[in-house]
Amino acid sequence: MVDMLNGFLWGKLLVGLLILVGVWFTVASRFVQFRYFGRMFGLIRKGMHHQKNRVSSFQALAVTVAGRVGAGNIAGVAVAITLGGAGAIFWMWVIALIGMATSFFECSLAQVYKRSEPEGTFRGGPAYYMDKGNNQKWMGFVYSGLLVVSVGIALIALQSFTVASSFTQSFEIDPLYTGITLAVVTGVIIFGGIKRIAEVAEWVVPFMALGYCLLGLIVIGMNIENVPSALWHIVKSAFGIEQAIGGGLGTAILVGAQRGLFSNEAGLGHAANVAAVAYVKHPAEQGIVQSFSVFVDTMILCTVTALIILLSGVTSDPEMGGVTLTQLALSEHIGDWSGVFVTVALTLFAFTTILYLYYLGENALNFFSNENKWLFNIFRIVVIVQIIWGSGQELNEIFALGDLAVGLLALSNLIALAFLAKKGFAVLRDYDNQIASGKDTPVFNAKDHPELNLDKEAWDMN
Repeated sequence: MVDMLNGFLWGKLLVGLLILVGVWFTVASRFVQFRYFGRMFGLIRKGMHHQKNRVSSFQALAVTVAGRVGAGNIAGVAVAITLGGAGAIFWMWVIALIGMATSFFECSLAQVYKRSEPEGTFRGGPAYYMDKGNNQKWMGFVYSGLLVVSVGIALIALQSFTVASSFTQSFEIDPLYTGITLAVVTGVIIFGGIKRIAEVAEWVVPFMALGYCLLGLIVIGMNIENVPSALWHIVKSAFGIEQAIGGGLGTAILVGAQRGLFSNEAGLGHAANVAAVAYVKHPAEQGIVQSFSVFVDTMILCTVTALIILLSGVTSDPEMGGVTLTQLALSEHIGDWSGVFVTVALTLFAFTTILYLYYLGENALNFFSNENKWLFNIFRIVVIVQIIWGSGQELNEIFALGDLAVGLLALSNLIALAFLAKKGFAVLRDYDNQIASGKDTPVFNAKDHPELNLDKEAWDMN
């Protein structure tokens, strides 16, 4: 039953809805992700400046990149090529480019409906804009419950299992020892709350992303004469006549869309939980910054992995796991030590994803109650135990339940975004108008938007 529901959700319904919503937001916003692409870099640079007791725009970006960038960038791309051919990468690009608009709106709305916390930070996300924006508190409870379930029973265990398996393969280390070490390091950080998570992500995420890109650039440089043909092969396979005749074109589109959506998470609502905590002058600022994280995930890191594979002499095999294909491709380029590099990269990617997932669960619990601190400590203990337990398990059935919960999360988030589209466009118009009038730093004034039902204390702080 779970497999059937997952097949319907991820094979048909969600892929179609996410593409439809992404195209709608892209066209109706006059291609906001491209209009403000150059502005992204200035906002990121400005967001590096911290204010005491507040999470900066750059820190929030680092946490969401930590969540979006994970095993999917190493293993997921390989799976896409194996199942859908090189053309699947092209459709991953397309999904990312339209997904940037979806991410802009969900993260901007998370900012609009954020809630001020006593210590000077903020809380927000899909549950909060479902409650205050759509006036449907029950949807917020359902979304938060599904988020706790997906994080608490499967998603963190999946990351732990991936790290432990990779260490066992590369160094023959007992999975239990890997799980305990990962749990201890994670515990030290998560008991410090979102500010400590943001501080760690701010340093680790750029290091891991740049390190992986550097290796990819070395491989590309070693094979520079073959890069144009590899890129042309991706495009040709996406539209090739032989693929269309053989039925492979539909497979390439479907697999590319699925892998792209799993990787960049645009529309799932996950990143919006983190985007809400940033201190910015206007909600659209964080929407612009967060859309860049989708670009980094797919257009840069996934493309690097795709080129590493396609420039090698390794052929994909359905029986071969995604990580194995990437490791074999790297070994063709740089030698056998590539297995160690992939293990280290996976560890960093999975570790930062665990921190990200933990915060999603904590934020969901906060929607139910922000006073019972013991509830958060129990959840932290559950996360630590799950890391140790998951390191040595085969978790296929639990992963299927997690996929189902995430699918239902995405469905509820897309419905909420559709009903909030008018308000999202109003916020974007406010930003556009201030930019057009010559303001370099637009400011969102809550008094100008009484219809939005805002937490005025959160916006008076600006």
